[in-house]
Amino acid sequence: MRPNFPVRLGAAEQALIDQLKSAGADQAAERISVAGLPTRRVESYHYTDLKMLLRAIPALGQPANEASAPALRVPGAFNLMIANGVIQNASTAPAGVIVGKAQGGVLTTRDDVLVHVNNGLAKEALTLTLENSVDPVIQVERRIEGEAAHVADALKVFVADGASAVILETFSGSDAAHVGNHATYMALGKNAVVTHITLDLSARGVSHFATNEYHLADGAKLRTLIIHAGAGLSRTHLFPHMGGAGAHADVTGLNLVSEGQHADITMETSHAVPHTSSQPLFKSIARGRSKAVVQGKLVVARDAQKTDAKFMHQGLMLSDEAEILSKPELEIYADDVVCGHGSTCGKLDEDSLFYLLSRGIPKAEAETMLVRGFIAELLDPVEDEALNEALQGVVDGWLLGK
Repeated sequence: MRPNFPVRLGAAEQALIDQLKSAGADQAAERISVAGLPTRRVESYHYTDLKMLLRAIPALGQPANEASAPALRVPGAFNLMIANGVIQNASTAPAGVIVGKAQGGVLTTRDDVLVHVNNGLAKEALTLTLENSVDPVIQVERRIEGEAAHVADALKVFVADGASAVILETFSGSDAAHVGNHATYMALGKNAVVTHITLDLSARGVSHFATNEYHLADGAKLRTLIIHAGAGLSRTHLFPHMGGAGAHADVTGLNLVSEGQHADITMETSHAVPHTSSQPLFKSIARGRSKAVVQGKLVVARDAQKTDAKFMHQGLMLSDEAEILSKPELEIYADDVVCGHGSTCGKLDEDSLFYLLSRGIPKAEAETMLVRGFIAELLDPVEDEALNEALQGVVDGWLLGK
């Protein structure tokens, strides 16, 4: 909704307008010039006020013809890389995987400033067409190299009927105050089965933004795992769309935040047809003076009878200064559904901690064991051993303060 009074534009907003105009994205530039960056008044940004948090936008990133090695190595994975928005040469693809390029952005147009900016600035998209089931993990490394830069990039994935795959996206780069705006569009054919993991390992000075859009056909099964563990400011916006009968999504995510970090996972799941289901589960762990946000909306259309959808967010605060903010929502227009939501937040269980201490386990180790147990139901469903071990390593590194 556009305000009825002039908006005072800050330096970040003016920089975005100039960059969008230089790219020929005049409509997106006009949108920011009229409405500015979203504030707390915009419901989906209620806890992540970009006008306050995003004070500067660096110059657009220059093409990077060479990039560093991936931030996370998964043995046996098929590796692809996008560096500063430029698709790098890939090794020979596994059978049934077609790697290509497309022009421009990939996201469906919607009233979201980050979507407008990405569609306006992304020059090319990496495309993956999976014609059959793929055995190795497909890893797409998305890096921002060099001095502080603003980069918009895009990935588009089509999964054929009956195919299955595990797709890992990792986000990293040089230690500079980058702003990354990343888009992923994924279409799952009938009875396709996909695990999609996105892992932010950016430097602390980075502002990391990602928008993931999913479209599920009849009988498709999707599992997501969003992990925020790096950037000082991070936000991932999820748009799963249950468009086929029997479609199911386990939408999961994890915020790991320490001193000074702000991480936000926002989801809007749309159930558009009868007999679909979703099970969103998010967890946040915060220590020091940090902030973790999870917002989740389940939208059930009028014709989407027999929908089964339940949202849950669980928070664990490891310090008195930490903040964990949760906003679950239901928007239901059908009358024959099973839907619900819940949210919990607390500290480590004192009885469990005392039990471990009484067995001679040092306090730091006991606390780590309890945190691992808290996270386990998010990582355990990742069946690939090498990938599971790599993700466990990321969590262990965070717990050790690395």
